Formats: sequence, structure tokens, C-alpha cells
Amino acid sequence: MFNSNGFPQPTLISVNGVELEVFEAGKENFGNPIVLCHGWPAHAFCWRYQLPALATAGYHVIVPNQRGYGNSARPTDVTAYDLAHLTGDLIALLDHFGYDDAVFVGHDWGANVVWGTALLHPNRVSKLIALALPYQERGDIPWVELIENIMGPDNYMVHFNRNPGVADAILDRNRQQFLRNLYRKNEQTQAPDLGMAMINLAEAEADTGEPLMTDAELSVLDAAFEVSGFTSSINWYRNLDRNWHLLADVDPIVPHPALMIYGDRDTIPKSPNLSDFVPNVDVVSLDTGHWIQEEKPKDTTKIILDWLKQTSAS
Repeated sequence: MFNSNGFPQPTLISVNGVELEVFEAGKENFGNPIVLCHGWPAHAFCWRYQLPALATAGYHVIVPNQRGYGNSARPTDVTAYDLAHLTGDLIALLDHFGYDDAVFVGHDWGANVVWGTALLHPNRVSKLIALALPYQERGDIPWVELIENIMGPDNYMVHFNRNPGVADAILDRNRQQFLRNLYRKNEQTQAPDLGMAMINLAEAEADTGEPLMTDAELSVLDAAFEVSGFTSSINWYRNLDRNWHLLADVDPIVPHPALMIYGDRDTIPKSPNLSDFVPNVDVVSLDTGHWIQEEKPKDTTKIILDWLKQTSAS
């Protein structure tokens, strides 16, 4: 059953001590699961182009709104959003459906969770696909300190940690304007403004580039964040250093077949040593900004399907 926007009706599923809002397609393809994980500040709806194509290709497509988003649970404890909990939710979803493992696909923060799932639960991942965010080497310095050393105190990830609650309130107060300014494509290259980027977007009357979504599509996100607010999703960032400690004794190599899809105009840098940590990775770049699967949906979907077919045959 589908909503008026063509996206499936969700089901609330109790897993790992929380309820998750889960969208599915291709239930008739039971036994061939693929899990799609959104980023920040997004929604399962970001996979609207890939979901039907993957179902048609024979996959049981499982797309959760992860904890903190939409109608999924929003625990008040900040530590409830660390990598152990986020990956634990995905593993519990597999258990709910009766799957030993699955293909995992993630964009942005969702890619970080997918990389983390491969590290913390390697036997539950058959293959993985990451969009925008490559594998992040742990290194010797906790991540918030590292980012602050490189990018300065106004970097939004640093700001979220050093000034809890400040950005949350501004984004909540300017929700529609923030989402409209953030979800753009074909933006002009320009020097970054002073200050914290996400607050700037929330307070700007207009941003450069073209709208990524129609008003009807953007209203899906707007309605979701009107319900959830931004704090629970920002809490993912407030666990960066906790995640760094969680991974201290974990084997850093991801041996699974992996596909990395970059946007050539994305501000997230490409990894210079990805294959050192992900030896079985294939890398593709598209002429897009950050919102890869929404900016170039047909190209992205074809790349994903072709790679899945190729790795199944090899």
C-alpha cells in the first residue's frame, strides 16, 4: 500500500528496545534483503527513486526511519544514539525479518552507520554500498577534536558538541527555511560564510542553486521534522567521540565487497586511502553535489543495480 506521494505506508516495528518506522517494498522477494539507510537531516523518503527499482530487480527492500527520525522512537538520552545503538537497530531489524545478513546501503550519516555495521557486526553484512561518506579512519585523536583542529570551532559538527541546544533551537524555529535552503542542487561554488554553516542556512532568506525537491516532496521532510524536531537527529553527532572510543579495539579492515559512490561537487572530501581499509571496494563518481541518489536518481540506481549484479556473478 502506498501513500499519495507514491512511497509505501510504514509499519512500526519494535526492535532493540525502540520502535522504528519502517517502509518496505518487494516483500514477495523474501530471502533477498537490502537495507537502505538515510543520512542527516533526512528521511527514508530520500530513497524514493531506488526503492521501487530494487524491488523490481528482486530485492526485499527495507527502509527504516532510524531512531531519532520521523515517527521512530526518540530517546532523550544522548548516548542512546551511539554507533552501538544505531547498528544494533539494524541488526535487530534483520532478526525481526529472519535474515542472517543483508546488503546495506547508506548515504551520508547512513553510510557511517553502514560502515559501523560492517565493523561491529561483520557476519551480518553481505555487501555494502556507501554514498557521499567514505570509510572514516579512526586515527589517534578523537573525532570532534580532530575536526576542530582542521576546520575550526565553527564547523557544525564541532558546534553541535560544544554548544548543545543552540543550533537545535534555531533549526526548529526556522525549520521550513532551513530544509528549503539545505536541499539544493547545482549550487555555485563560493567561499564559505563566516559562522556555523547550518545556522547560516537556517537564517538565510535564500540560498544558491536550484531546489532539489518539489514543494510536495519537501513537505514530507518538513512534516517529519515538525514532529521530531532536530535534537534527536543532531544527537548522532554528539556521539562522535563516544563512537571513537567504541571502535578502539575493533578490527579496522572492512573485507566485504563494497561500492563507494562520490558526488564530484560534494564538499565531503574523497578518501585518499580507502582501499587500505576497504580492500574489496569499487569506486564511482557522479557529477552531483551531496544529495547523490536524489540529484541523479537514474544514474545512481543503475550503478547500484549493475554493481549488485556484477558482484553476485563473480
